[in-house]
Formats: sequence, C-alpha cells, structure tokens
Amino acid sequence: MRLMRPFAMLKPRKPCVKRYGNHGSTPNNRRCQLLAYEVTRNLPMSMRQIETPLMKMDAPVIGGKKLALVSILRAGNGLLDGILELVPSARVGFVGLYRDEKTLKPVQYYFKVPQGLSDRLTITVDPMLATGNSSVAAIDLLKQAGAKDIRFLCLLAAPEGVARMKEAHPDVPIVTAALDSQLNEKGYIVPGLGDAGDRMFGTK
Repeated sequence: MRLMRPFAMLKPRKPCVKRYGNHGSTPNNRRCQLLAYEVTRNLPMSMRQIETPLMKMDAPVIGGKKLALVSILRAGNGLLDGILELVPSARVGFVGLYRDEKTLKPVQYYFKVPQGLSDRLTITVDPMLATGNSSVAAIDLLKQAGAKDIRFLCLLAAPEGVARMKEAHPDVPIVTAALDSQLNEKGYIVPGLGDAGDRMFGTK
C-alpha cells in the first residue's frame, strides 16, 4: 500500500455535492490527479512522433492499450473527472454494488467494463476502503472478466479494509491519500468522511 499525504483531507459536515456546471478543476479533482500520478508513475512509455508549431519531434506517451478506469458505483464516479483530466484517453467501466446494511456484504446490480482488460492496466476507484467487501467483490468480477494488472485507488482507507484487500488480492496495489484509525460498529470509517456517495451527490 502506498500512502500519500499531500493535502489535508476535507472532513467537515457540509455536503460535497458535485457541481456539474463547474468547468474548472475542483479541489476534489486535484486530489484525484495527485493520486493518479502516483498510481500511474511506473507505466511503460513509448515514443511517438508529434508535430509542434516549429518542427516534428519524438514525444513520450503511455505505451500499450488505453488504461481502463473502473468506478465502483456510485461514489467512485466522483473520482473519475480528476483522473480523466490527467489521462483523457482512458476507457471507463462501472461496477454497481451496494452494501447490505445488515450483513455489510456487497450486492451486485450492474457490471459494464471495457473490452480487452487482459491487455490493459485497470485502475479501480472508490473514495473509501472501509470493510473492503465491496472492493474485493469488484476486483473478483474484474479478474473474472480477464483483468490481470489491477490497482486500487481511494481517498481514505481503514486498516480493516486494507487487511481484507491484502488477504483476498495480495497482487493488487492500494494507493490512498490517508489511513484512518478504524471502523465503527456499523462498518463506517472513523473519524472518516461519512457516506461518500451521499456527500458527493446530495442524496441518500
């Protein structure tokens, strides 16, 4: 697991509703870009000829097939814009999971991912890694779909979720901005951010 602390996590109670009319880079987008730099820093590069206003030149570009970004719905969607600002050519997929509040187990309701995952780096995104159950289930599905090189990106993690991920998928690196202390009896990270999906989209 790689832990980044380039900024103070925003944890106040006020909503973090996504502003679709804002065409500038938001603080959340900038956080996601910093994490995206970290998760993609060792990608193989190749040279491609481009034409500048003055002459042609060879420029480094990401080698191989386009990256695949896979959002764990719905909160994962709040991380996509920032990463796509950095890697606009990435393909995007979605895994729909919700947590049963009684069992804390994930329930699948949607799965749509890019083709050719076996030849792509697949970056799975979710703001929080709490119990780890949904993240493990999503990666199970991605591996069944052929993904071989998977990395997990989140803003905030709990030790229990990190341990669960390492136990189930030791081959999947975790990149996070912060590691909080623990989970409470309801499976929420404390002190945490609350429900990331509710705060990002203003719904329950």
